[in-house]
Amino acid sequence: MPERASFLEPLETANGEHGKLYVVGTPIGNLEDITLRAIRTLKEADLIACEDTRRTQKLLNAYKIQTPTVSYHEHNEMTRAPELVIQMEEGASIALVADAGMPVVSDPGFRLVHLAVRHGIPVIPVPGASAFVAALAASGLPVDKFRFLGFLPSRKGERRRALEELKDATRTLIFYEAPHRLLEMLKDAREVLGERDIVIAREVTKVHEQFVRGSIGSALEHLKGRPAKGEITLLIGPHSVSEAGAAAPPSASIISDIQAVMTASKVDERAALKIVARNRGVSKSEAYRLLQAEKSRRN
Repeated sequence: MPERASFLEPLETANGEHGKLYVVGTPIGNLEDITLRAIRTLKEADLIACEDTRRTQKLLNAYKIQTPTVSYHEHNEMTRAPELVIQMEEGASIALVADAGMPVVSDPGFRLVHLAVRHGIPVIPVPGASAFVAALAASGLPVDKFRFLGFLPSRKGERRRALEELKDATRTLIFYEAPHRLLEMLKDAREVLGERDIVIAREVTKVHEQFVRGSIGSALEHLKGRPAKGEITLLIGPHSVSEAGAAAPPSASIISDIQAVMTASKVDERAALKIVARNRGVSKSEAYRLLQAEKSRRN
């Protein structure tokens, strides 16, 4: 039986064989959040493919890593990916890194990984920090079932259509969002998904790390006059559940619910419908559909 290789042995290189592609996780903020294996891999690779060579160089300088770098980002990956594959076919070992976190996950890299697999080049993950995993662990929202969706479309119509597909989700939803779009995204989420518990995780692992917890409505109030800054991970909880663990059932009659809200809050039917939709954890359009269906049954 051949002797088992030590994890401290150098990376295997050519000798007539293909090189390898190492997908390396790097810190998302705190430079100490890097593994010993990642440092060794970056030191021993023949080349490091970076989303931004200047940003990666700060990390390399911190750990005295002198491996040459080359840019690999969304604007050049069509041509750069084949170039890197050719180098690996000639025996080079290449480490792929993003600006922060795991490459490929909401970052460039899929094209290179896919091409390497097609050409029979070994692809080896070197796990590291991930913003959405760190935020989920500290969120306090249910973690037994969750779905990571990355960035939603920036256009309002496309974003709302994407949220419509998620309105019946019974798991925690996780997004990345740009600070300048956060308010609009939250408004759309409340309109489509109904009122939910959420967590806004900002600048995770960095000096100004912050977690804002509450409902979508309370978060919107919190953000008034306080524009969000930095990198944002947004977590939206599932429909509210009772202590017994079952979904809290709404009143059987949506008409009765609306009439009760109209009386209590002195609002018209349209405004009451919006409130009832939030209370039921459904979109306004779904509440309207239920209302029309009940009216038809009564006629």
